[in-house]
Amino acid sequence: MNPDLHKLQPYPFEKLAKLKAEVTPPADIEHIALSIGEPKHPSPEFVMDEFTRNLDKLANYPTTAGTIELRQAIANWATQRFSLEAGSLTAEQHVLPVNGTREAIFAFTQAAINRAPESGETPLLVSPNPFYQIYEGAAYLSGAEPYYLNCVAENNFVPDFDAVPESVWQRCQLLFLCSPSNPTGAVTDADTLIKLIRLSDKYNFILASDECYSEIYFDEATPPAGLLEACAKIGRNNYKNCMVFHSLSKRSNLPGLRSGFVAGDASLIKPFLSYRTYHGCAMSLPTQMASISAWGDEAHVLENRDKYRDKFAAVIEILEPVMDVKLPDASFYLWAGTPIADDKFAQGLFEQQNVTVLPGSYVSREDEQGNLPGAGRVRMALVATQDECVEAAWRIRRYVESLAN
Repeated sequence: MNPDLHKLQPYPFEKLAKLKAEVTPPADIEHIALSIGEPKHPSPEFVMDEFTRNLDKLANYPTTAGTIELRQAIANWATQRFSLEAGSLTAEQHVLPVNGTREAIFAFTQAAINRAPESGETPLLVSPNPFYQIYEGAAYLSGAEPYYLNCVAENNFVPDFDAVPESVWQRCQLLFLCSPSNPTGAVTDADTLIKLIRLSDKYNFILASDECYSEIYFDEATPPAGLLEACAKIGRNNYKNCMVFHSLSKRSNLPGLRSGFVAGDASLIKPFLSYRTYHGCAMSLPTQMASISAWGDEAHVLENRDKYRDKFAAVIEILEPVMDVKLPDASFYLWAGTPIADDKFAQGLFEQQNVTVLPGSYVSREDEQGNLPGAGRVRMALVATQDECVEAAWRIRRYVESLAN
């Protein structure tokens, strides 16, 4: 077996299951899960109808590149959403459909990392910390070494890229961004993205921007900036060194459809397509047809954002008097400070109130100075119904108040 497999740490939800197994929650109150970022809003009926209308196409093998119609729908959406120069992001050269961003992030890393650089040094994959754990696993199994950039409150949970040593940039082959962030909800602004593009030119690394939460935000006048948008602002219309990852899971409440896309530099898309041809990950034709309809409609996305706005307003009003919590820049996560150790908080909350949250220490790694940037926080995914989220917030408040007595 691949010897790097032993480097993989348990997934956060494995740790959470063990933590919860040590206690027994009250049987007389229903469980509410705020731990997993699985949208619970209804999936759009018109998308499901399109899927079922095309079930007969399951008799056909799909191509790895996907249909030109799907790639064009994606190119149209991205061009409009991120104010790209017309015709600069083409369906033929710059877009690939993928079966959700999770598999694409992992697969792209395997294709992108050069295991034997001329320097002879182990390549670095640089990522935020806390992070989506796929970045770490993808690094290890590609032969790279992960290097973590702490995301702390003092910098609005965005990495301090100016503090990164030059020696790290020299070894960096792939920099993962996550904006809006999982788990913090922080957004990296366009000026910072432009600075990173300049760094990628200087040190010749790939910028990979995980933007699957980009359509969940609170101010309609200021949607989160994207990496391709930053390229457009400086006239970088070939998107050199830049790849973005998007998904219908959060935008359209379709996590089970497993549909997303990667887009960007054509010179990266071409070899990645070659990799994927061998990888065997073509998207089924019914899924492609359903995806076309989803990317072509914004009304359901606006409705989705309205629901999240209402939930965040209600939950924050309840929790703010007793916890360190504030509205994030975007996403559906609350990154809340805890009055006791985050794992003890999560365990006690489950034991006393039958509410599950994810300890922040489970999605971060300790740095050389012994700092663990996720410690003392929990991630709450406000994906359940309005009533369930409000009920969960009151239970959390009662639990916090009990700790003070």
